Amino acid sequence: MRTEYCGQLRQSHVGQQVTLCGWVNRRRDLGSLIFIDMRDREGIVQVFFDPDRADALKLASELRNEFCIQVTGTVRAREEKNINADMATGAIEVLASDLTIINRSESLPLDSNHVNTEEARLKYRYLDLRRPEMAQRLKNPRENYQLCAPLYGRPWLPRHRNTDAD
Repeated sequence: MRTEYCGQLRQSHVGQQVTLCGWVNRRRDLGSLIFIDMRDREGIVQVFFDPDRADALKLASELRNEFCIQVTGTVRAREEKNINADMATGAIEVLASDLTIINRSESLPLDSNHVNTEEARLKYRYLDLRRPEMAQRLKNPRENYQLCAPLYGRPWLPRHRNTDAD
C-alpha cells in the first residue's frame, strides 16, 4: 500500500516515485493550485497537486482535515525560496499523480492545528493523543520497550513498528 513514510522523505528520494498513506493535516487551496500537508506516524510532507492532472486536482479540492488518503507521486526538490527549514521534509515535496480517498472525516471536536482548552483535551483524550507532542510521549519509550518486550511476551511489537498504549 505504501512505499515510504511521509516524515522519512529526504533529498535522496528526489526523482523517485512514492506511494504514501496518511491523513490530511492541512489543505491550502490557491485557486488552480492545491497543496496539502500530509501526516503519518513519522512526520509531515507537502503534497502538490498539478493543474495538468485534472482528475487528481478535482478530488484534492474535496479534501478536508483528517481525511485518510493515499497519494502516489514523484518526489521533487523545492525551489530555494520555498524551502521550509522548520520541517525535516522542508526541502522536498511530492508532485501527486494519483489520489485515493480511503476514508472521509467529519469535523473533529479538537483541532490539531490550534490550541484547545484543557477541558476539551481531557474530554477527547483519544484525539489529543494524535497531537505530535502527545504522540511523541508514546513513541519515546520504544527504545526501552525493545529491551523489555520479550519479557512481556510481545517481541513482535518493536519489529513491526507498533506502539503499545495501555
